[in-house]
Parts: sequence; structure tokens; C-alpha cells
Amino acid sequence: MAKNILYKYNPETDNFERAFPSFKTRVWVWSRICLLALVFAVIIFFIVFYCFDSPTEENLRDENRQLRTQYNILSRRLDNSLKVMERIRERDDNFYRVMMQMEPMGRTQRLSGLENESRYGQLDKMGDADLIRKLTLQMNLMERQIFAQVQSFDQLREEIGKDKEKINHIPSIIPLNNRGFSLASGFGQRRDVITGQPKFHEGIDFAASSGTPIFATADGVVEVAERKPGFGNCIEINHGYNYLSRYAHLSEFMVEAGENVKRGQIIGRVGSSGVSTSPHLHYEVRFKGEAQNPVNYFFMDLDAHEFSEMIQKAENAGHIMD
Repeated sequence: MAKNILYKYNPETDNFERAFPSFKTRVWVWSRICLLALVFAVIIFFIVFYCFDSPTEENLRDENRQLRTQYNILSRRLDNSLKVMERIRERDDNFYRVMMQMEPMGRTQRLSGLENESRYGQLDKMGDADLIRKLTLQMNLMERQIFAQVQSFDQLREEIGKDKEKINHIPSIIPLNNRGFSLASGFGQRRDVITGQPKFHEGIDFAASSGTPIFATADGVVEVAERKPGFGNCIEINHGYNYLSRYAHLSEFMVEAGENVKRGQIIGRVGSSGVSTSPHLHYEVRFKGEAQNPVNYFFMDLDAHEFSEMIQKAENAGHIMD
């Protein structure tokens, strides 16, 4: 491409002569070119920097997404594990220790050391500090609860070892075959199916076929084996150690008052005697005369998962059958 050349008319020579730009003009032209080039370069830089990721940045973003995914998985697993630990704690405090007549472990014993927030201060300086802090708190809480629970079970084992005979006399199994019943009514405030009025149900009702065998839930002595108002044919077993179990609405007695019975022994059969809407077993556990939730006394028959399911079924079973 031909270069543009500037010519100017010179009246003195009456000719067109070549005109050369001044130094100032050349400086201005080159300055403008450099400025435009700089502006263009800056625009290109921002477009590339903000609109396109470098391979390193893309790898870092991908790793960050994977880490957050793993964090969410770990957090959910920890939450589920903490819920399991809470159910174990409730069962420990509200049943095992009550059963052995031991004081529950206090919150201070179970969570000692977790209240010191200063130990987490250094985590605030890290990237994703909130996530790391939460996960660390969950891990520490889990470790502390496991440690406290192991201590509690060690104490219980020591207490049980001192008096194994006591365990045999504490109600601890389901009074019917696991496959031979459905849970019809749980423990606590329920609606009476006959009167329609609220009523505190002091036991649980197992719906089962008439004639289904009923088992003694612990060793003891039969105190009552007779017909009682409302309960119909009823058996009451004194297990000693302040425990008593009651079995109502039976169709048949298999034991007599004064007879010694063993855990798992057949003592009667399911029926619909007394005030009853259909064949079922009304079962109660009493400690020092106070009605207990029988669901807490099935620990020899149920694992942790089955125990949780039984509690849920008992809470949802809302109609009293007697």
C-alpha cells in the first residue's frame, strides 16, 4: 500500500513542495496511537480475565465444587449420626439408667469442653471458615458424645455385673411373638374408642388373633390371675425390684396366682374379655407403682433401628382398644 505523502504549494517558487510534519505533530500522532493501543489492550485484558477462565482457575473451581459436594455429604452423615447418638442418649438416660436405678448423666458430663468457643477462633482465618467451623463443631460433638456414652455403658456394665439377678427380674421383652401382632395404641394421652373422650393410656395395646400366646417379660411371681373390672381376664406379675407387669383382656390363663414364672414363659392367651373392642393384649409396666412406657422395656428384642421404628409406631397409634 502506497504511503500518503503531503504536499504544500510554495508561492515563492510557484511549486508544490513536500511537507514534513513537525516534531510536535509526530509526538502527538504517536502518543495517540499508543493511547489507543493501551485502551484496546486493557479492554482485551478485562474481556479475557472476566469472561474466560484459565486452565488453572477452571481446575480450582472444579476442585472447589467437588470439595463442597463432599462437605455436604459428610455434613449430612454427621447430622444423621448425631441423631442416632441422641436416640441412644435418650434410651440410656430414660431407660437403662432408670432400669438400674442410676442417676442420668448430666449435660455437663456429656458435653464437657465443647462450650469453649476460643478453641475455634483460629478457624475463622481460613477460607470457607463457616463451613470448616461447622464441620469441626459437629465432629467434636460426635467424639464427645461417643466418649461420654462409652463411659456410661461402662458404668452400666459395672452395675449389671454387681447384680445379674436383678436383670432377670426387669421386664425387657415384647410379650407377644414379633410377627403375631400389630401395635394398635401407644402409651400416653389417647382418644377412647368407646367414649370418644381423651384418656391417658397407661400401657400399649397389641392387636392379635384370639388365642395368640402371651409371654412373661421377666422372672417374677404371679400376684393376680383373675377377672378384673374393665381388664377382663388379667394377670399381674410382681418382678421384685419395684417392677410389676400387667396383661389384660386374656381369653385363657396358663398360670395361677402365687406361681413363679420365668422370662419367656407362656402365661396366657390373647382374647377380648372385659371392656374391649376386639381381640388384643393390653400390656403395662409399672415401676414403684407408676406407669412406664412399655416401649422402653423391649431392649432385649429390638436393635437400635427396630427400637426407633417401634417408638414411631407407638406414637402414631392413637386409638385405645379397651
